[in-house]
Amino acid sequence: MNTIHPELSVVVPVYNEQAGIAAFHHSVTKVLSGLKMPCEIIYCNDGSRDNSLQTLHELASRDKTVRIISFSRNFGKELAITAGIHAARGAAVLTIDADGQHPVQHIPEFVARWRAGAKVVVGVRTLDRHQGFMKRVGSKYFYKLFNRISGTQLISGSTDFRLIDHTVQREFNRLTERNRITRGLIDWLGYKQEFIDFEADERIAGDATYSVRQLIKLSIDSVISLSVSPLYFVAYIGVVVLPLALLLLLGMIINAIFGDVLGLHATGGAYIEVITLCLVGILMVSQGIIGLYLSHIHAESQSRPLYIIDEANSSQQL
Repeated sequence: MNTIHPELSVVVPVYNEQAGIAAFHHSVTKVLSGLKMPCEIIYCNDGSRDNSLQTLHELASRDKTVRIISFSRNFGKELAITAGIHAARGAAVLTIDADGQHPVQHIPEFVARWRAGAKVVVGVRTLDRHQGFMKRVGSKYFYKLFNRISGTQLISGSTDFRLIDHTVQREFNRLTERNRITRGLIDWLGYKQEFIDFEADERIAGDATYSVRQLIKLSIDSVISLSVSPLYFVAYIGVVVLPLALLLLLGMIINAIFGDVLGLHATGGAYIEVITLCLVGILMVSQGIIGLYLSHIHAESQSRPLYIIDEANSSQQL
């Protein structure tokens, strides 16, 4: 493998992977050497508190294809992947976890799909025998909920084990928002995608670095980053509550004028409650209008490109 003009860049986020990173490196370099193409491996140390960085330096001293990016502190996996993609020099960029759960033996298939014309190749986890029941069920229903409220559709089981063409990398590098979910942003960019199913392997060593709290935060960040629907949620409730409250108030007024013709048997306290319900409905709709403006501010603050061009024929006037 040659690092002067790499054709493939492999980006690996690392956080407290001292126990398994050497074994991972051995397995991934064995696969890459069989590709017969110049490659580079970019390890992004996300502020590890163990000796991961020292181990990476030892690997780099023996393997000239290794590049290291080390954060001053823990900024999170998404930014570690982002830094690696920004630094990648290859015609294609493949991202893969360092814990060994993404099977490296599938890498040649990713490359083959890319050479056949796919701009994005996504690894889809079909089975993880080592994933807990609650995490598996939570993941399933998260994708269902997310796809209902978001304009970006995520494939259930899609992972950060994916390959992107340099044209996709170029557009990805234009996205400057801080609150980001890498796989969601790549899906938002569009481009031709192909999918490769895989069964997750067991971790090489150690325990999962994502806690339940972090997974919940990741889910919330995903929704906030790629959807403005939560801003409209209160308005949707208000649109339902306000007409019902007004109808009920109208009925009570009719009863007060013409006698209890509707059989509501309304008391003075009931009038106060219905009027309060009307005011709550008005407030909810008002908050929805504010949410509409906030959604536009949110979109502007993300500074995403207005459109992404996949192909253009420059020989003809557009």
